[in-house]
Amino acid sequence: MNCIRQQSRSIGLAVLLVLAMAGAQAKAPADQIDRLGKDLTPMGAERAANKDGTIPAWTGGIVKPPAGFDIQKGYADPFAADKPLYTITGANAEQYKDKLAPGQLALLKRYSSYKLVVYPTRRSAGYSDAVYAGIKREAAKIDTTNEGNSVVNRVESAVPFPIPGNGVEAIWNHIFRYRGESFARDMTEFPVLPDGTFTPVKRQEEVVFGHALKDPELLFAFSTVFKSPSSISGEALIVKDFTDQMKQSRAAWIYNPGTRRVLRAPEISYDTPRNGVDGLSTVDDYDGYNGAPDRFTWKLIGKREMIVSYNNYRLTDRSLKYKDIIKPGTMNQELVRYELHRVWAIEATLRADKSHVYHKRMYYLDEDSWQVVHGDLYDGRGELWRVLEVMGTQFYTAPAFYIAGMAQYDLQARRYVSSNLSNEDKPVVFNVPLKASQFTPDALRRMGN
Repeated sequence: MNCIRQQSRSIGLAVLLVLAMAGAQAKAPADQIDRLGKDLTPMGAERAANKDGTIPAWTGGIVKPPAGFDIQKGYADPFAADKPLYTITGANAEQYKDKLAPGQLALLKRYSSYKLVVYPTRRSAGYSDAVYAGIKREAAKIDTTNEGNSVVNRVESAVPFPIPGNGVEAIWNHIFRYRGESFARDMTEFPVLPDGTFTPVKRQEEVVFGHALKDPELLFAFSTVFKSPSSISGEALIVKDFTDQMKQSRAAWIYNPGTRRVLRAPEISYDTPRNGVDGLSTVDDYDGYNGAPDRFTWKLIGKREMIVSYNNYRLTDRSLKYKDIIKPGTMNQELVRYELHRVWAIEATLRADKSHVYHKRMYYLDEDSWQVVHGDLYDGRGELWRVLEVMGTQFYTAPAFYIAGMAQYDLQARRYVSSNLSNEDKPVVFNVPLKASQFTPDALRRMGN
Protein backbone atom coordinates (compact mmCIF):
# COMPACT_ATOMS: atom_id res chain seq x y z
CA MET A 1 0.00 0.00 0.00
CA ASN A 2 2.86 2.36 0.73
CA CYS A 3 4.13 1.64 -2.79
CA ILE A 4 0.80 2.78 -4.19
CA ARG A 5 0.92 6.01 -2.22
CA GLN A 6 4.50 6.67 -3.22
CA GLN A 7 3.65 6.09 -6.89
CA SER A 8 0.54 8.29 -6.81
CA ARG A 9 0.36 10.69 -9.76
CA SER A 10 -1.94 13.64 -9.45
CA ILE A 11 -3.02 16.86 -11.04
CA GLY A 12 -4.66 18.76 -8.25
CA LEU A 13 -5.64 15.49 -6.53
CA ALA A 14 -4.25 16.13 -3.06
CA VAL A 15 -7.50 17.61 -1.78
CA LEU A 16 -9.51 14.88 -3.45
CA LEU A 17 -7.50 12.15 -1.74
CA VAL A 18 -8.04 13.77 1.63
CA LEU A 19 -11.77 13.77 0.93
CA ALA A 20 -11.61 10.13 -0.11
CA MET A 21 -9.90 9.09 3.10
CA ALA A 22 -12.57 10.88 5.08
CA GLY A 23 -15.37 9.25 3.08
CA ALA A 24 -16.70 12.62 1.94
CA GLN A 25 -19.07 12.79 -1.02
CA ALA A 26 -19.73 15.87 -3.06
CA LYS A 27 -20.36 16.97 -6.61
CA ALA A 28 -17.32 18.02 -8.60
CA PRO A 29 -16.79 21.80 -8.38
CA ALA A 30 -17.18 23.90 -11.52
CA ASP A 31 -13.49 24.82 -11.77
CA GLN A 32 -12.58 21.12 -11.81
CA ILE A 33 -15.22 20.25 -14.40
CA ASP A 34 -13.89 23.05 -16.60
CA ARG A 35 -10.62 21.12 -16.86
CA LEU A 36 -12.32 18.29 -18.77
CA GLY A 37 -11.10 18.42 -22.36
CA LYS A 38 -8.20 20.66 -21.34
CA ASP A 39 -5.42 19.45 -19.03
CA LEU A 40 -7.70 16.52 -18.25
CA THR A 41 -9.13 14.36 -21.02
CA PRO A 42 -12.91 14.39 -21.49
CA MET A 43 -12.97 11.19 -19.38
CA GLY A 44 -11.07 12.79 -16.50
CA ALA A 45 -7.63 11.28 -17.18
CA GLU A 46 -4.37 13.19 -17.16
CA ARG A 47 -3.81 14.32 -20.73
CA ALA A 48 -0.07 14.88 -20.34
CA ALA A 49 2.70 12.31 -20.56
CA ASN A 50 4.38 11.16 -17.39
CA LYS A 51 7.68 12.70 -16.31
CA ASP A 52 9.99 10.27 -18.09
CA GLY A 53 7.83 9.84 -21.21
CA THR A 54 7.16 6.13 -20.73
CA ILE A 55 3.45 6.98 -20.72
CA PRO A 56 2.73 9.32 -23.65
CA ALA A 57 0.25 12.15 -23.79
CA TRP A 58 -3.31 11.26 -24.79
CA THR A 59 -4.09 12.49 -28.31
CA GLY A 60 -7.64 11.27 -28.86
CA GLY A 61 -7.40 7.51 -29.13
CA ILE A 62 -8.63 5.42 -32.07
CA VAL A 63 -12.24 6.16 -32.95
CA LYS A 64 -12.53 4.89 -36.53
CA PRO A 65 -11.78 1.51 -38.16
CA PRO A 66 -8.68 1.36 -40.37
CA ALA A 67 -8.98 1.09 -44.13
CA GLY A 68 -9.91 -2.42 -45.25
CA PHE A 69 -11.29 -3.41 -41.84
CA ASP A 70 -13.08 -6.78 -41.92
CA ILE A 71 -14.66 -7.86 -38.66
CA GLN A 72 -14.71 -11.47 -39.87
CA LYS A 73 -10.91 -11.46 -39.55
CA GLY A 74 -10.92 -9.80 -36.14
CA TYR A 75 -9.90 -6.31 -35.17
CA ALA A 76 -6.88 -5.20 -37.19
CA ASP A 77 -3.97 -4.39 -34.86
CA PRO A 78 -2.78 -0.80 -35.40
CA PHE A 79 0.29 -1.58 -33.29
CA ALA A 80 1.31 -4.84 -34.95
CA ALA A 81 4.78 -3.45 -35.75
CA ASP A 82 5.57 -2.75 -32.08
CA LYS A 83 8.41 -4.76 -30.58
CA PRO A 84 8.50 -5.84 -26.92
CA LEU A 85 10.48 -3.56 -24.61
CA TYR A 86 11.15 -6.28 -22.03
CA THR A 87 9.61 -9.41 -20.51
CA ILE A 88 8.87 -9.89 -16.82
CA THR A 89 9.20 -13.41 -15.42
CA GLY A 90 9.50 -14.91 -11.99
CA ALA A 91 13.28 -14.53 -12.28
CA ASN A 92 13.29 -10.73 -12.65
CA ALA A 93 9.95 -9.80 -11.04
CA GLU A 94 11.64 -8.08 -8.09
CA GLN A 95 13.06 -5.49 -10.47
CA TYR A 96 9.56 -4.39 -11.51
CA LYS A 97 7.55 -4.94 -8.31
CA ASP A 98 6.73 -1.25 -7.87
CA LYS A 99 4.79 -1.43 -11.18
CA LEU A 100 2.95 -4.68 -10.41
CA ALA A 101 -0.02 -5.73 -8.29
CA PRO A 102 0.33 -8.39 -5.57
CA GLY A 103 -1.70 -10.79 -7.73
CA GLN A 104 0.68 -10.43 -10.65
CA LEU A 105 3.65 -11.08 -8.36
CA ALA A 106 1.90 -14.17 -6.97
CA LEU A 107 1.27 -15.55 -10.47
CA LEU A 108 4.88 -14.88 -11.49
CA LYS A 109 6.07 -16.77 -8.42
CA ARG A 110 3.76 -19.75 -8.94
CA TYR A 111 3.66 -20.35 -12.69
CA SER A 112 6.65 -20.51 -15.01
CA SER A 113 4.17 -20.07 -17.90
CA TYR A 114 3.04 -16.70 -16.56
CA LYS A 115 5.01 -13.75 -17.88
CA LEU A 116 4.34 -10.18 -18.90
CA VAL A 117 5.57 -9.21 -22.34
CA VAL A 118 5.68 -5.42 -22.12
CA TYR A 119 5.24 -3.20 -25.19
CA PRO A 120 5.31 0.57 -25.76
CA THR A 121 2.36 2.32 -24.16
CA ARG A 122 -0.40 3.27 -26.59
CA ARG A 123 -3.24 5.35 -25.19
CA SER A 124 -5.76 4.09 -27.71
CA ALA A 125 -8.97 4.58 -25.67
CA GLY A 126 -11.28 7.07 -27.36
CA TYR A 127 -14.98 7.84 -27.60
CA SER A 128 -17.38 9.95 -29.62
CA ASP A 129 -17.85 13.67 -29.12
CA ALA A 130 -21.42 12.93 -28.01
CA VAL A 131 -20.14 10.72 -25.17
CA TYR A 132 -17.71 13.43 -24.07
CA ALA A 133 -20.41 16.11 -24.21
CA GLY A 134 -22.75 14.05 -22.03
CA ILE A 135 -20.06 13.58 -19.37
CA LYS A 136 -19.27 17.28 -19.12
CA ARG A 137 -22.91 18.37 -19.31
CA GLU A 138 -23.99 16.21 -16.38
CA ALA A 139 -20.86 16.25 -14.19
CA ALA A 140 -22.04 19.20 -12.08
CA LYS A 141 -25.39 17.70 -11.13
CA ILE A 142 -24.78 13.95 -10.68
CA ASP A 143 -24.45 12.94 -7.04
CA THR A 144 -24.75 9.95 -4.73
CA THR A 145 -27.06 9.17 -1.86
CA ASN A 146 -27.46 6.23 0.53
CA GLU A 147 -23.80 6.31 1.61
CA GLY A 148 -22.72 6.41 -2.03
CA ASN A 149 -24.76 3.39 -3.09
CA SER A 150 -27.26 5.33 -5.20
CA VAL A 151 -26.38 7.46 -8.23
CA VAL A 152 -28.90 10.27 -8.75
CA ASN A 153 -29.51 12.97 -11.37
CA ARG A 154 -27.77 10.98 -14.10
CA VAL A 155 -29.41 10.80 -17.55
CA GLU A 156 -26.83 9.59 -20.06
CA SER A 157 -23.33 10.29 -18.75
CA ALA A 158 -20.93 7.41 -19.30
CA VAL A 159 -18.67 8.67 -16.50
CA PRO A 160 -20.80 10.16 -13.70
CA PHE A 161 -17.74 11.15 -11.63
CA PRO A 162 -14.88 12.09 -14.00
CA ILE A 163 -13.06 13.63 -11.04
CA PRO A 164 -13.84 11.07 -8.31
CA GLY A 165 -13.78 12.16 -4.69
CA ASN A 166 -13.91 8.66 -3.19
CA GLY A 167 -13.72 4.98 -4.01
CA VAL A 168 -17.40 4.31 -4.61
CA GLU A 169 -17.52 7.10 -7.21
CA ALA A 170 -14.58 5.47 -9.00
CA ILE A 171 -16.25 2.04 -9.14
CA TRP A 172 -19.46 3.67 -10.35
CA ASN A 173 -17.45 5.07 -13.26
CA HIS A 174 -16.48 1.51 -14.19
CA ILE A 175 -20.07 0.30 -13.85
CA PHE A 176 -21.47 3.13 -16.02
CA ARG A 177 -18.61 3.27 -18.55
CA TYR A 178 -19.51 3.47 -22.22
CA ARG A 179 -19.58 0.20 -24.19
CA GLY A 180 -21.50 1.35 -27.23
CA GLU A 181 -25.25 1.74 -27.41
CA SER A 182 -25.59 -2.04 -27.39
CA PHE A 183 -23.67 -5.15 -28.44
CA ALA A 184 -24.22 -8.77 -29.35
CA ARG A 185 -21.79 -11.65 -29.49
CA ASP A 186 -21.22 -15.36 -29.25
CA MET A 187 -18.58 -16.27 -26.71
CA THR A 188 -16.88 -19.24 -25.12
CA GLU A 189 -15.71 -19.64 -21.53
CA PHE A 190 -13.18 -22.16 -20.32
CA PRO A 191 -13.02 -23.51 -16.75
CA VAL A 192 -9.54 -25.00 -17.03
CA LEU A 193 -8.29 -27.98 -15.00
CA PRO A 194 -4.68 -27.99 -13.72
CA ASP A 195 -3.58 -30.22 -16.60
CA GLY A 196 -4.99 -27.77 -19.15
CA THR A 197 -8.09 -29.76 -20.11
CA PHE A 198 -11.46 -28.04 -20.25
CA THR A 199 -15.09 -28.32 -21.30
CA PRO A 200 -16.01 -25.24 -23.35
CA VAL A 201 -19.09 -23.31 -22.25
CA LYS A 202 -20.68 -21.62 -25.26
CA ARG A 203 -23.36 -18.97 -25.06
CA GLN A 204 -24.92 -16.08 -26.92
CA GLU A 205 -25.14 -12.68 -25.28
CA GLU A 206 -26.96 -9.41 -26.00
CA VAL A 207 -26.72 -6.17 -24.03
CA VAL A 208 -28.50 -2.86 -24.50
CA PHE A 209 -27.84 0.22 -22.36
CA GLY A 210 -30.43 2.55 -20.90
CA HIS A 211 -29.24 5.59 -22.83
CA ALA A 212 -29.93 3.74 -26.11
CA LEU A 213 -33.51 3.06 -25.00
CA LYS A 214 -33.95 6.65 -23.71
CA ASP A 215 -34.62 5.19 -20.26
CA PRO A 216 -32.63 7.16 -17.65
CA GLU A 217 -33.60 4.72 -14.87
CA LEU A 218 -32.21 1.68 -16.69
CA LEU A 219 -28.48 1.02 -16.59
CA PHE A 220 -28.54 -1.99 -18.91
CA ALA A 221 -30.56 -5.02 -19.98
CA PHE A 222 -28.64 -8.26 -20.52
CA SER A 223 -29.64 -11.61 -21.96
CA THR A 224 -27.74 -14.83 -22.51
CA VAL A 225 -28.59 -18.34 -23.65
CA PHE A 226 -26.28 -21.32 -23.14
CA LYS A 227 -25.55 -23.51 -26.18
CA SER A 228 -23.18 -26.05 -24.60
CA PRO A 229 -22.31 -28.24 -22.78
CA SER A 230 -25.43 -30.40 -22.92
CA SER A 231 -25.91 -30.22 -19.15
CA ILE A 232 -26.88 -26.52 -19.36
CA SER A 233 -27.80 -26.16 -23.04
CA GLY A 234 -31.01 -24.18 -23.44
CA GLU A 235 -30.76 -22.38 -20.10
CA ALA A 236 -31.32 -18.67 -20.57
CA LEU A 237 -31.09 -15.59 -18.38
CA ILE A 238 -32.21 -11.98 -18.46
CA VAL A 239 -30.81 -9.37 -16.07
CA LYS A 240 -31.75 -5.71 -15.69
CA ASP A 241 -29.72 -3.26 -13.62
CA PHE A 242 -30.89 0.23 -12.73
CA THR A 243 -29.11 3.51 -12.16
CA ASP A 244 -30.30 3.71 -8.55
CA GLN A 245 -29.89 0.15 -7.31
CA MET A 246 -30.99 0.97 -3.78
CA LYS A 247 -34.31 2.26 -5.13
CA GLN A 248 -34.72 -0.60 -7.63
CA SER A 249 -32.52 -3.65 -7.15
CA ARG A 250 -31.40 -6.00 -9.90
CA ALA A 251 -34.22 -7.81 -11.68
CA ALA A 252 -33.37 -11.24 -13.10
CA TRP A 253 -35.26 -14.15 -14.62
CA ILE A 254 -34.01 -17.61 -15.61
CA TYR A 255 -35.47 -20.12 -18.06
CA ASN A 256 -35.07 -23.82 -17.24
CA PRO A 257 -35.44 -26.00 -20.36
CA GLY A 258 -36.23 -29.08 -18.25
CA THR A 259 -39.33 -27.56 -16.69
CA ARG A 260 -39.91 -25.05 -19.53
CA ARG A 261 -40.60 -22.43 -16.89
CA VAL A 262 -39.41 -18.86 -16.38
CA LEU A 263 -38.69 -17.97 -12.76
CA ARG A 264 -37.51 -14.85 -10.97
CA ALA A 265 -33.86 -15.27 -10.01
CA PRO A 266 -32.92 -12.81 -7.24
CA GLU A 267 -29.86 -14.93 -6.47
CA ILE A 268 -28.18 -13.85 -9.73
CA SER A 269 -26.11 -11.20 -7.99
CA TYR A 270 -23.21 -10.58 -5.63
CA ASP A 271 -21.23 -13.75 -4.75
CA THR A 272 -23.48 -16.38 -6.33
CA PRO A 273 -21.19 -18.66 -8.40
CA ARG A 274 -21.51 -18.02 -12.12
CA ASN A 275 -23.16 -20.79 -14.10
CA GLY A 276 -20.92 -23.16 -16.05
CA VAL A 277 -17.52 -22.15 -14.66
CA ASP A 278 -17.10 -24.72 -11.87
CA GLY A 279 -17.42 -22.21 -9.04
CA LEU A 280 -14.26 -20.34 -10.10
CA SER A 281 -15.96 -16.96 -10.41
CA THR A 282 -18.83 -15.08 -8.79
CA VAL A 283 -21.64 -13.23 -10.54
CA ASP A 284 -20.18 -9.85 -9.56
CA ASP A 285 -16.73 -10.83 -10.91
CA TYR A 286 -18.08 -10.69 -14.44
CA ASP A 287 -17.04 -7.66 -16.49
CA GLY A 288 -14.33 -6.90 -13.91
CA TYR A 289 -17.05 -5.88 -11.46
CA ASN A 290 -20.80 -5.50 -11.84
CA GLY A 291 -23.83 -4.89 -9.66
CA ALA A 292 -24.58 -2.85 -6.58
CA PRO A 293 -21.57 -1.81 -4.49
CA ASP A 294 -23.42 -1.76 -1.16
CA ARG A 295 -21.80 -4.79 0.51
CA PHE A 296 -18.40 -3.07 0.61
CA THR A 297 -16.86 0.18 1.70
CA TRP A 298 -14.80 1.67 -1.10
CA LYS A 299 -11.58 3.57 -0.46
CA LEU A 300 -9.83 5.61 -3.12
CA ILE A 301 -6.13 4.87 -2.69
CA GLY A 302 -5.00 7.13 -5.53
CA LYS A 303 -3.29 7.08 -8.89
CA ARG A 304 -0.26 4.94 -9.73
CA GLU A 305 1.67 3.69 -12.73
CA MET A 306 1.18 -0.02 -13.36
CA ILE A 307 1.91 -2.63 -16.01
CA VAL A 308 -1.48 -3.90 -17.18
CA SER A 309 -2.92 -5.84 -20.08
CA TYR A 310 -3.81 -3.42 -22.89
CA ASN A 311 -4.42 -3.24 -26.66
CA ASN A 312 -5.05 -6.97 -26.97
CA TYR A 313 -5.92 -7.04 -30.64
CA ARG A 314 -4.18 -10.39 -31.06
CA LEU A 315 -6.79 -11.98 -28.79
CA THR A 316 -9.48 -11.00 -31.32
CA ASP A 317 -7.65 -12.71 -34.21
CA ARG A 318 -10.12 -15.01 -35.96
CA SER A 319 -7.34 -17.28 -37.19
CA LEU A 320 -6.50 -18.27 -33.61
CA LYS A 321 -7.95 -21.48 -32.25
CA TYR A 322 -8.97 -21.78 -28.63
CA LYS A 323 -6.35 -24.49 -28.13
CA ASP A 324 -3.75 -21.84 -29.06
CA ILE A 325 -4.93 -19.60 -26.22
CA ILE A 326 -5.93 -21.93 -23.38
CA LYS A 327 -2.92 -23.64 -21.83
CA PRO A 328 -2.16 -25.52 -18.57
CA GLY A 329 -1.71 -23.23 -15.57
CA THR A 330 -2.27 -19.94 -17.41
CA MET A 331 -3.42 -18.55 -20.70
CA ASN A 332 -0.84 -18.39 -23.48
CA GLN A 333 0.97 -15.29 -22.28
CA GLU A 334 2.74 -14.85 -25.62
CA LEU A 335 -0.63 -13.65 -26.95
CA VAL A 336 -1.30 -11.15 -24.15
CA ARG A 337 0.07 -7.63 -24.51
CA TYR A 338 1.08 -5.53 -21.49
CA GLU A 339 1.82 -1.81 -21.27
CA LEU A 340 2.58 0.79 -18.61
CA HIS A 341 -0.49 2.91 -17.82
CA ARG A 342 -1.78 5.15 -15.07
CA VAL A 343 -4.52 3.50 -13.05
CA TRP A 344 -6.79 4.40 -10.17
CA ALA A 345 -6.34 2.02 -7.22
CA ILE A 346 -9.40 1.38 -5.05
CA GLU A 347 -9.85 -0.92 -2.08
CA ALA A 348 -13.18 -2.56 -1.26
CA THR A 349 -13.63 -3.92 2.28
CA LEU A 350 -16.61 -6.05 3.29
CA ARG A 351 -19.01 -4.26 5.61
CA ALA A 352 -19.39 -5.79 9.06
CA ASP A 353 -23.14 -6.32 8.59
CA LYS A 354 -22.85 -7.87 5.10
CA SER A 355 -21.77 -11.25 3.75
CA HIS A 356 -19.66 -12.14 0.73
CA VAL A 357 -17.05 -14.76 -0.12
CA TYR A 358 -14.52 -11.96 -0.64
CA HIS A 359 -13.54 -9.90 2.39
CA LYS A 360 -11.34 -7.50 0.46
CA ARG A 361 -11.00 -6.57 -3.20
CA MET A 362 -8.34 -4.40 -4.78
CA TYR A 363 -9.19 -2.99 -8.19
CA TYR A 364 -7.10 -1.03 -10.66
CA LEU A 365 -9.03 1.10 -13.17
CA ASP A 366 -7.54 2.41 -16.41
CA GLU A 367 -7.57 6.21 -16.24
CA ASP A 368 -8.50 6.58 -19.93
CA SER A 369 -11.57 4.32 -19.92
CA TRP A 370 -12.48 3.51 -16.28
CA GLN A 371 -12.32 -0.17 -17.23
CA VAL A 372 -11.19 -2.48 -14.43
CA VAL A 373 -7.92 -3.86 -15.80
CA HIS A 374 -6.84 -5.91 -12.78
CA GLY A 375 -8.32 -7.22 -9.55
CA ASP A 376 -6.90 -8.96 -6.46
CA LEU A 377 -9.54 -10.78 -4.42
CA TYR A 378 -8.97 -11.86 -0.79
CA ASP A 379 -10.70 -14.45 1.38
CA GLY A 380 -11.91 -14.15 4.97
CA ARG A 381 -8.44 -14.96 6.32
CA GLY A 382 -6.98 -12.02 4.46
CA GLU A 383 -5.15 -14.28 2.00
CA LEU A 384 -4.99 -13.60 -1.72
CA TRP A 385 -7.46 -16.02 -3.27
CA ARG A 386 -8.19 -15.04 -6.86
CA VAL A 387 -6.45 -12.83 -9.39
CA LEU A 388 -8.45 -11.17 -12.16
CA GLU A 389 -6.79 -10.03 -15.39
CA VAL A 390 -8.93 -8.06 -17.83
CA MET A 391 -7.43 -7.96 -21.31
CA GLY A 392 -8.84 -4.80 -22.78
CA THR A 393 -8.56 -3.27 -26.22
CA GLN A 394 -10.00 -0.33 -28.11
CA PHE A 395 -12.95 -1.52 -30.20
CA TYR A 396 -12.95 1.28 -32.75
CA THR A 397 -16.31 0.23 -34.23
CA ALA A 398 -18.12 1.23 -31.00
CA PRO A 399 -15.93 3.27 -30.37
CA ALA A 400 -15.10 2.13 -26.84
CA PHE A 401 -12.41 0.45 -24.79
CA TYR A 402 -13.74 -2.98 -23.83
CA ILE A 403 -12.75 -6.57 -23.08
CA ALA A 404 -11.00 -8.84 -25.59
CA GLY A 405 -10.52 -11.58 -22.99
CA MET A 406 -10.42 -12.26 -19.27
CA ALA A 407 -8.67 -14.71 -16.99
CA GLN A 408 -9.52 -15.33 -13.36
CA TYR A 409 -6.88 -17.37 -11.57
CA ASP A 410 -7.84 -19.28 -8.41
CA LEU A 411 -4.63 -19.64 -6.42
CA GLN A 412 -6.19 -22.08 -3.96
CA ALA A 413 -7.78 -24.41 -6.52
CA ARG A 414 -4.77 -24.01 -8.88
CA ARG A 415 -7.23 -23.51 -11.71
CA TYR A 416 -8.47 -20.63 -13.85
CA VAL A 417 -11.42 -19.63 -15.95
CA SER A 418 -11.00 -17.73 -19.21
CA SER A 419 -13.90 -15.81 -20.72
CA ASN A 420 -14.99 -13.23 -23.31
CA LEU A 421 -13.19 -15.03 -26.14
CA SER A 422 -14.90 -15.21 -29.56
CA ASN A 423 -12.14 -16.43 -31.90
CA GLU A 424 -14.07 -19.49 -33.13
CA ASP A 425 -17.48 -17.88 -32.63
CA LYS A 426 -19.31 -14.89 -34.08
CA PRO A 427 -17.38 -11.73 -33.18
CA VAL A 428 -18.76 -8.97 -31.00
CA VAL A 429 -20.84 -6.44 -32.95
CA PHE A 430 -21.58 -3.05 -31.42
CA ASN A 431 -24.58 -0.76 -31.79
CA VAL A 432 -26.97 -3.47 -32.98
CA PRO A 433 -30.70 -2.61 -32.98
CA LEU A 434 -32.18 -4.03 -29.77
CA LYS A 435 -35.56 -3.27 -28.20
CA ALA A 436 -36.81 -3.28 -24.62
CA SER A 437 -39.31 -6.00 -25.59
CA GLN A 438 -36.40 -8.40 -26.18
CA PHE A 439 -35.60 -8.37 -22.45
CA THR A 440 -38.83 -9.61 -20.88
CA PRO A 441 -39.86 -12.95 -19.33
CA ASP A 442 -41.87 -13.78 -22.48
CA ALA A 443 -38.83 -13.10 -24.65
CA LEU A 444 -36.76 -15.30 -22.32
CA ARG A 445 -39.08 -18.25 -22.86
CA ARG A 446 -38.78 -17.89 -26.62
CA MET A 447 -35.02 -17.54 -26.36
CA GLY A 448 -34.58 -20.86 -24.58
CA ASN A 449 -36.72 -22.84 -27.04
